[in-house]
Amino acid sequence: MTKIIIEVKGMSCMVCAGKVESTVKGLPGVEDAAVNFPAKTITINYNPKETDLTTIAKRVKEIGFELVLDVTKTTLNVNGMSCVVCAGKVETAVKNMTGVVDAAVNFPSKTITVQYIAKEVSLDDIAKKVKDTGFELVLDENKVTLQVNGMSCMVCAGKVESTVQAMPGVQSASVSFPAKTITISYNTKKIKLSNIAKKVKEMGFELVIDKEENQEANEYKKARLRLIITWALASQVMVISMTSMKSDLLAQWAACLITLFILAGPGAAFFSKAWKMLKIKSANMDTLVALSTATAWIFSVVLLIFPEFAQEHGLGDHKYFDSAAMIAAFVLTGRLIEERAKNSTTTAIKKLMQLQPESAVVVDDEGMEQTYPIDEIKPGMKVKIMPGARIPVDAKIVSGESFVDESMLTGESQQIEKAKGDSVFSGTINTTGALIVNVEKNHDETTLAHMVEMVREAQGSKAPVQRIADIISKYFTFGVLTVSILTFIIWFIIGGPEYASKALICAVSVLVIACPCALGLATPTAITVGIGRAAENHILIKDATALEKVCNIKAVVLDKTGTLTEGHPIVTSMKRSPETTDDDLAIFMAMEKRSEHPLAEEIVNQLHRQDITPAKVDIVNAIVGKGVETTVNGVTYWAGNKSLAQIHECTQVSNLVQQDMTMVYFGKGNQLLTILSLADTVKDSSPIAVEQMRQLGLRVYMLTGDNKAVAERVANEANISDFKASMSPDDKDKFIIDLQKQGKMVAMIGDGINDSQALARADVSIAMGSGTDIAMETAMMTFTTSDLIQLPKAMKLSKTTMRIVKQNLFWAFIYNIIGIPVAAGALFPVLGITINPMWASAAMAVSSLTVVLNSLRLKIIKIK
Repeated sequence: MTKIIIEVKGMSCMVCAGKVESTVKGLPGVEDAAVNFPAKTITINYNPKETDLTTIAKRVKEIGFELVLDVTKTTLNVNGMSCVVCAGKVETAVKNMTGVVDAAVNFPSKTITVQYIAKEVSLDDIAKKVKDTGFELVLDENKVTLQVNGMSCMVCAGKVESTVQAMPGVQSASVSFPAKTITISYNTKKIKLSNIAKKVKEMGFELVIDKEENQEANEYKKARLRLIITWALASQVMVISMTSMKSDLLAQWAACLITLFILAGPGAAFFSKAWKMLKIKSANMDTLVALSTATAWIFSVVLLIFPEFAQEHGLGDHKYFDSAAMIAAFVLTGRLIEERAKNSTTTAIKKLMQLQPESAVVVDDEGMEQTYPIDEIKPGMKVKIMPGARIPVDAKIVSGESFVDESMLTGESQQIEKAKGDSVFSGTINTTGALIVNVEKNHDETTLAHMVEMVREAQGSKAPVQRIADIISKYFTFGVLTVSILTFIIWFIIGGPEYASKALICAVSVLVIACPCALGLATPTAITVGIGRAAENHILIKDATALEKVCNIKAVVLDKTGTLTEGHPIVTSMKRSPETTDDDLAIFMAMEKRSEHPLAEEIVNQLHRQDITPAKVDIVNAIVGKGVETTVNGVTYWAGNKSLAQIHECTQVSNLVQQDMTMVYFGKGNQLLTILSLADTVKDSSPIAVEQMRQLGLRVYMLTGDNKAVAERVANEANISDFKASMSPDDKDKFIIDLQKQGKMVAMIGDGINDSQALARADVSIAMGSGTDIAMETAMMTFTTSDLIQLPKAMKLSKTTMRIVKQNLFWAFIYNIIGIPVAAGALFPVLGITINPMWASAAMAVSSLTVVLNSLRLKIIKIK
């Protein structure tokens, strides 16, 4: 036999405790069970061969309570799933295992989230079960997002991504060039993070595993110092070039050495990265800059050392030290400005991260207080939160009362009253009273941390529209090198040795004016800003594909409960007979406070709003499936449904039943005193949201498992003409398939477990923030405000983002299509115009900056 003591949640009285105890005692394999109500625990003696804690917990949950088990939650990849049916098989097989509390498969991401009791089942056991089902559970996988230093263009980013992706043991790798990060999923048994970092270093970049505080700011300061030095020296070269370059040999050598210092000092990174790219048989923007500046400098040095040779072969006597120096200056300027602009694309993450305090005040059992760093705060600790302070972790209040500003999570400006037993969340603000809270999650597992990680991963994902730019960027540098060589050859053939100087300058101009960065930045910068802007508006987007798709939806399928409605019944009317006194209602309130029925809390709140105070009642008897009753001074009071009223021979209720409402009757003896109508009411914003959807050209449908009368009432209140009632999860799934067969892109919005199948089927799946974890795991988007008005916002943001992406791609293509031929000298035969390499480098910097700044417009565009 095994003996264990477990916490029980949800018990409010000794009746609850007795119910839990008797239920557990009656289970097969349980020898004995004893509930300690003051401690809110249950001691169970059971035979592990005949039953398990999961079975016991599930039975306790069925009667309305919760056993607090030591549950581990993990998300793992599943290989081999090809359809939703496969996903269902895996989910069912795992969910039915001993020791598994819950399991949910996310088919689009090919993952399964499992909640299990480690003492009863291991991940190896779960993997074996999945394998028996015909699929593979990928164990020992870790997913990290790390900074990558040294990437100067999308070619660099693509090379890092493809190289890491190809390493044995790496499941996936995705580089976000604007954020300078890479998200890697890898098998910890097959490869170490240090090995990945080593491989990245061999390519000329740095994977930052242990990021130092303020490292990003320090790197920016160093880059700015390098730029200041470059401009100070380059300007001297320009002065020499404009005043005494032709006549003064000493000045020429000074320009040569200053330029060499620029290239070997602040510009050394161009050459080191180009060399490392060459070693792996690749090329990037640094290759073009290194070739152009080195060519201009070497050519000038040859003219300086061998002036007679230059004259004999018609090479001229103009030196291009100024071009080499200014190319370096302009490129470094463009990169610094571009870097600063790109950093502002990730402000959404920075703002979210800043919401969590860096420390918290821990209170020990003796009441002593001590401040700890946030990463040392562990579950089980008690933390004190003073008025006006941000709440550092997800926790539950153990003492104190206050109002909490949760607008960062919900978007609602109204503060929420909190008391003992209520949950509080990291990043929210305690406004009035001091609180002592019990920590429930580590700092990196909080709701806020989840939001940060979700936004970070989404910003690092790639939209389908980016594929074209990625393919072009991959081969762009080699194409430019080819054009540059051909430019030199054609000019030399046309003009002979006398045109050698012009041929070289045109070739160098082609190298520096070409910009793969503009192409590479076109999509990711806009996507990064768009997803960040969505997060600021309480719309969490799982990946870039969702952001791209949502603007193309033509039909919206809405769940009813919790999506269109508040998600819980409220009292819509309360009719009391003339004979009903406040003393009667006080007894009614006392009975409901002792009731375990889900509606009881709302009834108590309604009576509280009418300034009723509960009477002192000794015994309240629960009548299963009917209601509650008690006896006061020899008079029997009762409250419940129609069946209970009929038991007490109250004939007045026979014609008072409404199909679209829940009716609660309160009386004494055979006399009816009060009638309450309860219904799940439509949110105030739902009709407005539905109308906005119609204005955007969407067809709106409501699907619900409720009866037709309830569905019709809600549909009418929300102004929805297309609705279906009594729909099972399979029915909802088939309905979406039918819409898709009609050629419509469908969005599904829901919040419950029963919606997860339809969410997985839809082209765009959206979960309400008040919904279940399974719904949110399945969905591509989550509205943290649980407000449908967010969908029109999301659509407008998606349309604006994709419009800016297309603008960026257009201008990036046009810039290179026009710039490269002009730099090659295409206008010289007609207008006698060629581009100096110095100005070509300036144009290149401006092109990248233009794309980034165009993307940043998303930060100021109104989407409401």
